[in-house]
Amino acid sequence: MTLGLTLSLALILDAIFGEPRWLWSRVPHPAVLIGRAIGWADRRFNHGTARKLRGVLLCASLILGGLLIGTILQAFGPLVEALAAAILLAQKSLAQHVAQVGDALRVSTGSARIAVARIVGRDTAALDDAGIARAAIESGAENLSDGVIAPAFWFLVGGLPAMLAYKAVNTADSMVGYRTPRHQDFGWASARMDDLLNLVPARLTAALISLGSGRWPAWGQLARDARLHRSPNAGWPEAAMAQSLNVALAGPRTYHGTTQDFPWVHAGGARSIGADDVDRAVTLQWRAWALMLILALIPALVLA
Repeated sequence: MTLGLTLSLALILDAIFGEPRWLWSRVPHPAVLIGRAIGWADRRFNHGTARKLRGVLLCASLILGGLLIGTILQAFGPLVEALAAAILLAQKSLAQHVAQVGDALRVSTGSARIAVARIVGRDTAALDDAGIARAAIESGAENLSDGVIAPAFWFLVGGLPAMLAYKAVNTADSMVGYRTPRHQDFGWASARMDDLLNLVPARLTAALISLGSGRWPAWGQLARDARLHRSPNAGWPEAAMAQSLNVALAGPRTYHGTTQDFPWVHAGGARSIGADDVDRAVTLQWRAWALMLILALIPALVLA
């Protein structure tokens, strides 16, 4: 079985089964195990001198560990590889979490604040309906790249070993890749490596979102909007989603009680948005997923 066919099976399995609660309530999810290892390393090594060097060694260890474990699992055959890859994808769970925000918006603002707080890191207590919808759409776009397209891309590049290495680095970036006094040195390598590994997938995600909306990617406009984001990669899928839905995303938001005046992405788009726009974003996520599935199948069809 080719990498493309194996990935296609993994994408379909994830789309059908997602993350079954009965399983992950009994055994730890691989992402949880990776997170525990990173948390242990943070507590054990992130102190004293040479923190940047220690962070480099952590990042290298995560990559090597992912490559090694992936290679071992790969030896059990394509079905095991497909199952492992499906576990590392997050399409169904992502779509469900974003859709739940839209459903909650139709009930009450309070319910929607609770739902969106599960998927974003910003303060949600004072968000109005439009702010809740924006937060859900932005989270969906960014996590479509990190949780679906990027791991799928790296699987096509190097199979399960490359996919596991990517997931390990991406998890480290989410845990220690912050410019805070504690992590600015220790998390430096993980953050820079995550930027590098997402360079192509983020732009691929933007293209898939645009194509899923029935339009060719407007690369110049995407690049201008993407540069407004504080991340070198996350701005691409967010800009594509904003343009495809014709809504304004980003803008001012509050973290830990402090409001930050971020620029608007696709500033000319609608700002008074709600549940229907969240639903449209979820539809675009699924269309992007379908296009990624087609991309995975193309090599297999060509070689057949």
